[in-house]
Formats: sequence, structure tokens, C-alpha cells
Amino acid sequence: MNPATEHRNGLLAATLAFVMWGLFPLYWHLLADVPSSQIIAHRIVWSAVLLIGGLAIARGWGWLHEVWLTPRRFWLLGLSSLLISANWSLYIWAVNAGHVIETSLGYFINPLLSVVLGVVVLGERLGKLQWVAVGLAALGVAWLTWQSGRPPWIAIGLSITFGLYGLLRKLVAVEAVTGLGVESLFMVLPALAYVLWAESGHGGGFISGWGWGNDVLLVLAGVVSAVPLIAFAYGVRRIPLSVVGLLQYIGPTLQFLAGVLILREPFNANQLVGFCLIWSGLVVFAVAGVRAARKARLASG
Repeated sequence: MNPATEHRNGLLAATLAFVMWGLFPLYWHLLADVPSSQIIAHRIVWSAVLLIGGLAIARGWGWLHEVWLTPRRFWLLGLSSLLISANWSLYIWAVNAGHVIETSLGYFINPLLSVVLGVVVLGERLGKLQWVAVGLAALGVAWLTWQSGRPPWIAIGLSITFGLYGLLRKLVAVEAVTGLGVESLFMVLPALAYVLWAESGHGGGFISGWGWGNDVLLVLAGVVSAVPLIAFAYGVRRIPLSVVGLLQYIGPTLQFLAGVLILREPFNANQLVGFCLIWSGLVVFAVAGVRAARKARLASG
């Protein structure tokens, strides 16, 4: 594919990932009767079944051998699996504990971290308008942090784990689905061991206790978890990390709306001020992106 097509496909894939992640609180809320630790373990197991099984059927085991031949890639994917496992665990616990708005704050912080990582680690450059956008968003996050009266540990944890995960997937030169398959291998054995232990009389209720509706949702969690990860891993290697930082506002905006409008979590005027600052930053960032794209087209034409 030519660079323009690669960029467009990457942009579409990353956008799909963030829309799906933004709607996740509604899905996990349907599993409110299942302990968070069980949701997390089943999510990992069924995602691994989908990814590893699909890869084995389609490609055999050559994909694993290919990654294993470069130990650095293999172990970096092991590190990224730890980061995404930590992110999943904290996120699901927070959603089912009634902290959807704070999780949205975490993913509002995350684009700022992605922009900083893109500049510091990857040498990407931002224009003046983009820096203004980052400043507005940072001011909004600082306001929300101050208004809460305590450090937003959930938000900070989510932003750090996912920001570093995105950076690692940017740096590891491996095809999206293959990388997720390797990550699944690292995650699945501990998760499966926990599920089996729980089902042996330690709080598990799959098939026998939580009802068939919850069982189906747990199995389908593998699909709804794997699809956006595949799309994200595909997209993040084809567009600048600073653009990824912009797109990541889609997810927390949808999470915020779900928390306020559907799940009815408390939200006051002081919080609205902070979110408006962040959304203003998003608008400025979008304007800067449109201007840069227009200049690039004029220069090439």
C-alpha cells in the first residue's frame, strides 16, 4: 500500500478501537453480578482462545517461531502483556465499583501522555496550536484533580499503563494480530489457573452459578476485547503517536457520557469546567491537524 492508504487505514482502525473502548462501561455493567476478578480472568482466557486459536488455524505456529527468533521482540511483548493486563484489571474493577467518570478522566490524561512520549521518546514534533491544545487539556486535568480533593489514582494508573502499552506496540515491529497472540500466551496461563481454582469451590460460578446470560457475556468478552486491541495495534504503527493522542479523546468522551447519562453517576458544575477545558483542547488539536493536512496537500499538489 502507498503511504496515504496506510495512513487512512491506520486512522480508521484506531478510531474503531477508541469507539469500542468508549462503549465498554455499558458492556461490563451488564456483568455487575460477577466478581471483577472473575470478569478479568475470563476476559483474558476467552480473548486468548480467540486469538491463539485463530492464529493456529490460519497460520500454524510459524507466527510464534517468527517472533521467538528475535528475543527482544518476544520479551517486549511480554512486558506489554503485563501492562495491558494491569490496565484491564484496574478498568473493570473501577467500572463495576461505580467509577466510570474517573476512568474517563484516566483516558483523557492518556492522550497527553502519548503526546509527551511521542515527543520525548520518538522525536515527534508539535506545532504551536498543538502545544496550545495540550496546555488546555493539561489545565482541565489539573482542575479536575484539584476539585476531587485527592489524587485520582484510578485515572493515573489507567493513563500510565495504557500510554506505555501504546508506546511499546509502536516500537515492536510485529504484525498486529501476531503481537496480540504472543501477548495472550503470556497472559492466559495465570488467568486460566485462577479460573480453574475459582471453579473448584473458591467463588466461581461459570455455568453453574451466574446464569447463562452472564456466561454468554463472559465468553463474548473475548471478542469485544480482542477486536479493538487488534485495531489499535494495527493503527498505532501507521499513524503518528501524536495523532493517536488526539483520537484517544473519543474513548473517554463516550465513557463520560455513558457514566453521566446512562449509569447516572454524580457530576457537578466544577467537574464540567474541567471537561470543557479538555474538550476545548480537543477542538484546537483538531483544527491544527486539519491545517497541517491542508498544507501537506498543497505542498504535494
